[in-house]
This record gives sequence, structure tokens and C-alpha cells, in this order.
Amino acid sequence: MNFRIGQGYDVHQLKEGNDLTVGGIKIPHSKGCVAHSDGDVLIHAICDALFGAAALRDIGFHFPDTDNEFKNIDSKILLKKTMDILTKKGYSLVNIDSTICLQKPKIQKFIPLMIETLAKVIDTSEENISVKATTTEKLGFVGNEQGISAFASVLIQKQE
Repeated sequence: MNFRIGQGYDVHQLKEGNDLTVGGIKIPHSKGCVAHSDGDVLIHAICDALFGAAALRDIGFHFPDTDNEFKNIDSKILLKKTMDILTKKGYSLVNIDSTICLQKPKIQKFIPLMIETLAKVIDTSEENISVKATTTEKLGFVGNEQGISAFASVLIQKQE
């Protein structure tokens, strides 16, 4: 069996009045992401991890922020397109492990819905997706509530 590991990272600035979308879910908060798309850091990190595992560059290569086609796009669409690209190359997902770094708001209660949403988009079992959340204990741009970040690790398998 041919297994491949990928890791991804994304960060976005937070701004008063913008929408906060994480893991395909709109989270009620006074601040949201500044971004070309909807700014979903979790999905962007997952896409980067998937592309990296397959040695297919990164999310910016496939969906550049200079292309108006992707202006304000729902990141779930980007995730679906990412999986379509990997499937055409003969890969399937084994699992995702991810972490969202956000000081406020607390998002623990949204994680089950994020997992359900991601599993539907990727067409996999919820058991294959781990989403965790942490703060940075008021340190750095995340701790100062200036931004949000996410990390993702994936394992994919080449179909033989």
C-alpha cells in the first residue's frame, strides 16, 4: 500500500463586522476573517495538507486569490474540488487530524457539526475526521484576538 502524509497551515486576520466561518460552519461572533474567499482557515489547512500529501503544490496554486472565480467562494466548494483532484490522481483519504487556534469565541460546541459537514463534503465517515480547538493563552496574534489559525495533518492512500 502506498500511504502519503501531508500537513497544512492557514491563518487569517480577524476584523469587526466580518463573518466567521470555520469548518464549513458560520460561527456567531463580532469578528470574522479578512480573506479573498470566505476565509475558512480549517478547510484551507485541510486542502493544503491534501495537496501536499499528493505532492500537488498548495491551495494558492490551484485556487489563487488573484482569480475572481474564487472571490467570496464557500471553502466547502474548494474542499470538494480538492478531493476531486486527488481522486482523479488515484488517491483516497484515510484520515484528517486538525487543530483550530482561536482565543474567542469558544467553539467546542460547533466541532461535531464541523466534523459532520466536512465528512459530507469529503464523502467519508465522521470517524476519519478529528477537529480540535485551542487558545494560545492570550499570547501572539491569536491570543490578542487579531487572527485565527489552523493546522491539519492528513493521511491519504494511492489506489493500486
